[in-house]
Amino acid sequence: MNLKRLGKTGLKVSELCLGTMTYGDPKWRDWVLPEEESRPFIRRALELGINFFDTADMYSLGVSEMVVGRALRDYAKRDEIVIATKVFNRMSDSPLSGGLSRKHILHAIDDSLRRLGTDYIDLYQIHRWDYDTPIEETLEALNDVVRAGKARYIGASSMFAWQFMKALSISEKNGWAKFVSMQNVYNLVYREEEREMLPLCADQGIGVIPWSPLARGFLAGNRKKGEDGATTRSRSDAMIKSMKIGQDADYDVLSVVQDIAKERGFSPAQIALAWVCHSPHVTAPIVGASKMSHLEEAVAALDISLEMDDLARLNEAYVPHAVAGHR
Repeated sequence: MNLKRLGKTGLKVSELCLGTMTYGDPKWRDWVLPEEESRPFIRRALELGINFFDTADMYSLGVSEMVVGRALRDYAKRDEIVIATKVFNRMSDSPLSGGLSRKHILHAIDDSLRRLGTDYIDLYQIHRWDYDTPIEETLEALNDVVRAGKARYIGASSMFAWQFMKALSISEKNGWAKFVSMQNVYNLVYREEEREMLPLCADQGIGVIPWSPLARGFLAGNRKKGEDGATTRSRSDAMIKSMKIGQDADYDVLSVVQDIAKERGFSPAQIALAWVCHSPHVTAPIVGASKMSHLEEAVAALDISLEMDDLARLNEAYVPHAVAGHR
């Protein structure tokens, strides 16, 4: 597993990041694996050379952080791994339990540290843009988190490019810690980030760690047109519906993916992931795994070299989509 710099920082992360939304408490989502079933995935990821692990406080309402923290303490040395988590979404019914106010951020960082069982978080990310809090308040609070040694770096997730540039400019003006990474949705059936966000990240030296590189599993090819998916998650994941995954044009892309996969002797998921990894903008896609074969195949996809003809066929099948994933 090769390591890559995260943006302009000196932080080296593996070419794949293991997303851990799948690990935690099945009471939160019926497709989530409990702790005893989750730990083997974290251990195997480490064996395969993955040193980058992404979670969020809202995943299983904190249980994911606890599961990930315990496993990493048991299987890895703290100075050899990169832990990323996120803040924004509500952790309870209380209106004060979410958002990006100074009050919530300073409370949430301590809760995440406690649940993860660590003294610091390597990459602390805002999960979404908070329209109810001035971005200056959020950025100053995040700067204080970094200066206090509770986080080494800060990052952002899905938002509009103008919002991200505004945040970067405010931090620059005030001498505050700046976002070093962007975690945005990017895959073969959602490429709208290529218009503004990815060029912005390249210009500003921002690391790109896209989520949902397989479009919530759609590009694995387990959904037939007009039918629900074959997995529990594909049938119940609200994000699939909100992002309108499964339009006719998406199935046209999937057909090309499946054709190339058959020609090359790989799975559709591997071809789709290899395409994301071919992007010069991408640092490390975030992949989830609920079966060990998912993880093994994802790592193997790093060695796939797509031919120019393959890339052209995949690119030509895409049609523009409405902006999604920012809420």
